[in-house]
Amino acid sequence: MEISSIILLIVFCTGASVIQRVSGFGFGIFIMTMLPHIMPSYGEATTLSGILSALQSLYVLTTVYRLIDWRRVIPILLTFIVVSYFAVQYVSVAADVHLKHLLGVVLILMSCYFLLISEKIHLRPTLPVQISMGTLSGLMGGLFAMQGPPAVLYFVASETDKERYLASTQVYFFIGNSIMTLYRTQSGFLTPTVGYGCLYAFVGVIVGTQIGKLLFNKMSTVILRKVIYAYMAVAGVIALLA
Repeated sequence: MEISSIILLIVFCTGASVIQRVSGFGFGIFIMTMLPHIMPSYGEATTLSGILSALQSLYVLTTVYRLIDWRRVIPILLTFIVVSYFAVQYVSVAADVHLKHLLGVVLILMSCYFLLISEKIHLRPTLPVQISMGTLSGLMGGLFAMQGPPAVLYFVASETDKERYLASTQVYFFIGNSIMTLYRTQSGFLTPTVGYGCLYAFVGVIVGTQIGKLLFNKMSTVILRKVIYAYMAVAGVIALLA
C-alpha cells in the first residue's frame, strides 16, 4: 500500500471507531466510503472493513460483555449468518464497478432515511421483527459491509439501557463480522494487502475507540449522526460518479 493510502486508512479507521464507540454502530458505513477507492478490489475492501469492525467490537466487548442478553441476540444473529452467506457469494461474481455504484445508491438512500424518517419508525422486539431485520442486515453486511442500520433498529427497540444496548450491538457485530470474514476468505478476498491493511489500521481502532469512550457520555449523538449522514450522501454521490 502507498503511504498516502496508509495515512487515509488510519485516519478513517480512527473516525469510524469514534463513531462506533459513541453511537453503537457506523464503523462499516463510514469506512466503506473510502476503502473501495484504495483497495485493489471491492471484495478486499469489504473484507478489511469486516475484520476491523470485528476487532473494534471485540475491544468494546471486553468491558460490557457481562450485560449481553443472548435471548435478544441469537434469533437475529442466526438469520444474519444465513443470509449474509449468499450476499457474500454474490459479491464474488459481481463486477466491482457495479458494486461500487450500488454502494453509492445505498449510501444516499440510507442518509435520506436516517435524516428524514428513522426517528418516526419504532419496532417491537418480536421474532418476526428479528428475522426481518436479520435478513436486511445480512444483505447489507454481505454486499456492503454495512449490517448496522437494520440491526440497530431492532436493538434500540429491545434494549432501553444504553450500556446493554452497546453490549448487544457489539456482540452482534463481532460474531457477524467474524463469520463473514470466513465466508470472504472462502471466496478469496482475504489477501496479503488486507493483512497489511489490518496492521496499519489497528492503530486507528485503538485511538478512535479510546476517544469515543471519552465522548460516550459527553457528545451529542444527535449532532454527530446528522454530520455522518450528510457525509454519507456526499460519499454516495461520489461513488456513483466514480
